[in-house]
Amino acid sequence: MLYTFRRQTVLSAALIFCAFAAVAQNAVQTKYTNSSVYTGIEVGSKGVKMSIIEIGKNAQSTGAFNILKDTSVNTDFISFSPSTFAATLNGLTGLYNKATREMKIPGKKVFTVISSGVKMQAEKENKSAHVKALIDSFRLRIGEPEKMVEVVDVMQEARLSHLGIVPDKRRFSTFLIDIGSGNTKGGFFPDGNSTGNFKLFELNWGTKSTFNETQKRCEGDLSMPNFNKNLGRVLLNAENADIIYAVNASGAYPLSDNIAVSGGIAWSTATLLHPELIDNPVISITFDELVKFNEKLANNFSAYSADFLVANINNAADKERAKAEILRVHKVFDQKSLMSGAGLLWKIMRQFESAFETKHFYLVKNGSVGWVSAYVDQTISGN
Repeated sequence: MLYTFRRQTVLSAALIFCAFAAVAQNAVQTKYTNSSVYTGIEVGSKGVKMSIIEIGKNAQSTGAFNILKDTSVNTDFISFSPSTFAATLNGLTGLYNKATREMKIPGKKVFTVISSGVKMQAEKENKSAHVKALIDSFRLRIGEPEKMVEVVDVMQEARLSHLGIVPDKRRFSTFLIDIGSGNTKGGFFPDGNSTGNFKLFELNWGTKSTFNETQKRCEGDLSMPNFNKNLGRVLLNAENADIIYAVNASGAYPLSDNIAVSGGIAWSTATLLHPELIDNPVISITFDELVKFNEKLANNFSAYSADFLVANINNAADKERAKAEILRVHKVFDQKSLMSGAGLLWKIMRQFESAFETKHFYLVKNGSVGWVSAYVDQTISGN
């Protein structure tokens, strides 16, 4: 497999080896010896996400990466209303307390950030004070007035995701695309031998924003045929007005052999396309597979039911785990949301499909936690 979740650089010896005693005291089931457990909590557009991750001693070379807990609370923070503010504060505080009190992870190993999507929307609506109020209220709630809560910009988030997801051997040949709910971001390192210069790819379309625009165009008729018709129009407009330009402006096409896609829609698409590969963190797909996936989502959605997809998995344990993950996909995304996100993915990937040059496409299942490892490494090393 070309991709494994790993750190940009191996954590310092003090962090890895001295963490063993602390890990033994954690209320979590770790997989590796001589490992470090840490947490990333992100306030995003839709809500608050928490990932508790174990990194093994040889993570850089072996991919010794284990997700201990991955959970989220939907709060719709970017509505910027009193109710969504309260829900987000409760979710953020609750997840932080769960990590520190229930799972016994030291506060210094819990990294909390406000996503670039929230930052952009807050600036657009003159709600930056709303974000600051959330940070101040959170610090007050947990009794840590100096707790670091960084508001990351889109360049920083995209760069961290690349450093946290893509291994060094593919660092300079990979274009990473993270499809979020409100926007899409990513990029690549164009110099070929240095991570100092990062070329940003940015698109003001995401799974939720594509869905919202389609729903608005439906004018009350939310039947599947009408939704599908209007989704086609929205995606065509997005492709012609924004996607083609953004990909061309990035300069990624001639320099990137590998196209890696992360985000919720990448996870769900990989899970539904290849449920038998439940243990694979990254799935290789073809452009034709994605085209057929989009067609089936609209015309034969029952083919992606959990029972149907796991019917040919023989191992009982694998079947149960795959079924649980498929059910989780359907809990997060309904049919129309899947169509919106997969349609956007299709339009973006189409810009890299060519009869004259072969590109390799990968879906990263756990990309949402990729920034955590790079952020921890950056924070500890002081970079």
